Amino acid sequence: MPIRGVATDPYWCRTLGFAGTAALAVGGLAAGALPTGVSYGPLHGHPRLGLLVVYFGLVLLIAGWLRLGQVVRGPHAPGPRSLMLTLALWAAPLVAGPPLFSRDVYSYLAQGAMVDGGLDVYTHGPADLGGPLAEQVPAIWQFTPAPYGPVFLSLSGAVAGASGRHVYFGVLGLRLVALLGVALLVALVPRLARRCGVDPGVALWLGVLNPLVLLHLVAGAHNDAVMLGLLVAGLVLALARRPLWAAGLVCLAALVKAPAALGLLPVAALWSQRLKGRARLLRAGSAVAAAALGTAAAATAATGTGYGWIHALGTPVSAGNWSLTSALGRATRGLAVLLGAGPAEGATALWRWLGLAAAAAVLLYLWARRPVASPVHLLGLSLTALVVLGPALRPWYALWGVVLLAAAATHGRIRRWAAPASGVLALAVLPSGFTPDIPELAAAVTGGLLAVAALYGLRLLPGDRPLVIEAQERALW
Repeated sequence: MPIRGVATDPYWCRTLGFAGTAALAVGGLAAGALPTGVSYGPLHGHPRLGLLVVYFGLVLLIAGWLRLGQVVRGPHAPGPRSLMLTLALWAAPLVAGPPLFSRDVYSYLAQGAMVDGGLDVYTHGPADLGGPLAEQVPAIWQFTPAPYGPVFLSLSGAVAGASGRHVYFGVLGLRLVALLGVALLVALVPRLARRCGVDPGVALWLGVLNPLVLLHLVAGAHNDAVMLGLLVAGLVLALARRPLWAAGLVCLAALVKAPAALGLLPVAALWSQRLKGRARLLRAGSAVAAAALGTAAAATAATGTGYGWIHALGTPVSAGNWSLTSALGRATRGLAVLLGAGPAEGATALWRWLGLAAAAAVLLYLWARRPVASPVHLLGLSLTALVVLGPALRPWYALWGVVLLAAAATHGRIRRWAAPASGVLALAVLPSGFTPDIPELAAAVTGGLLAVAALYGLRLLPGDRPLVIEAQERALW
């Protein structure tokens, strides 16, 4: 009788994804977020060709990941160890390569050098540092104070000092820091999923093998990896009935990036479920808040960066940000000019405040009504609402909600929108981190279409059966 090739299909997924990330690494040597004036590798001097290769690889990676999603939901799903091996293989080509899809890592490195040199990052921008590190920071952020918490700034300061402020070794050091965050996700997302009643393999596939993790947490070395790793660790402790330790870890995550502070809500909710009395939520919430405040005070004192991080929460968002509220603000300003009512300078700020108010209303609705989902599930929905309605939006921000929903959403409806949304967002930003021009857009589309044609020819699109498997079945007949 014909067989499908139970062991073969995951290997096809693994091979597709590895081919994709290898192409990303090669193309990124010409089209990535390279240090100013630098180009390496066989595509040196041909950034548009590099861009074509990047998008060819990107489509291969997404196709391999989507195929793997079909496998992990099937009757012969690979185990967590197999999925971890797949992740390691996919990530390997990206580890030593240039930053991709964002230049934020250069800002991290410059801010770390400022911390290492005793310069207050909450009142000064990279321009005040000067030198080769500051030269790599985009002009729009040259005079912007750091918007990050003291935990991450202490890590970036240590990397800047250990690397001797060398750009390549500094980027590599920050990527290793991000990989530590990814390692926490690899270790803890399956455990969180088991406690929430979700298949660990499915959670690992959607939340950790996600192309956004590879592109932006590994290749882009974003500090969201550290934030998410600490946040998930805190939630695992909360479910293990260690609420004070959980509150401390969630606070440390918030001292990397502030949105993680919402993680204190499920910690308090889970603790209150073990208490008795009408005021149990108030008692649990007060204890969690006290533990978080104590952790914040201790971490701030230990890092020595001071309390400027509180003021940094108001760091302005770039005018060209492509969040929903920013887009509405720009549209309102354009309409006002068209109607002759003036430039309406306050329109963007107004829309951003309205967006934050709407996000707050969503949070109140989710947490105040009778719970129909686990607190971790509610946190995933809350962070997703903050990303969609907040003042800033980047593709990797989607991981704030996706990682938690992958581990806590017990029904398939979340996966049905989260997986395609992740694939679309993976295609949304150029590997250089800059806005594309027409020739660059044409090169990217060409690379993607070539990959689709190759996948179609080999019947390797999600849902198809590879030609090699069909040949094996005919031989068995």
